[in-house]
Amino acid sequence: MRTIHAVAGLALVLAVAGCQRTSMTDFGGNPMQPAPLQAQPVPTVQSSQLSAPTGDTSQFPAAPVNGTAAVGGVQTPAGTEVAAATNALDVTKESMVGNWRVSNAGASCDMFLTLTNLGSGSRGGTRGCAGELTTMGSWEVAGKQVVLKDRNGNPLARLFKTADSRFDGSTNGGQSVSLSR
Repeated sequence: MRTIHAVAGLALVLAVAGCQRTSMTDFGGNPMQPAPLQAQPVPTVQSSQLSAPTGDTSQFPAAPVNGTAAVGGVQTPAGTEVAAATNALDVTKESMVGNWRVSNAGASCDMFLTLTNLGSGSRGGTRGCAGELTTMGSWEVAGKQVVLKDRNGNPLARLFKTADSRFDGSTNGGQSVSLSR
């Protein structure tokens, strides 16, 4: 019985000790201020062109073929991406969140986009879609385009905002894709 009383008393003392107030004051009640930091000189910044990688280059993606441009990892004919990007409206991730109706090569399905991080993008998915969009698992906004990605993070399609609640683009396979609300 004495052991129980000793343990209870020790627990009470520790609980009261944990309730003590701590603050940034000295014993006279005056607030202590940290010493200001001294300014440090900043060296000059230099820039130059990087040299081509040497040695094992298998870890690098292939350079684009002349006449095409890689946009968000999706190969597009030269000029197509530029024309779409110049006519496209600005887009934010927050405006993309929610349910979208997808029109893909004449068929319709649903797509839901969230802000939950998944790899380099945000989580998303489709329901009732056919073709490439069945593997959609994430998405991201890159400039004025929305890049849809598969579950491994590989780009599937790119879309540009063409109206207030409409996005148009194409898949890697060249099928047209439209999102609308």
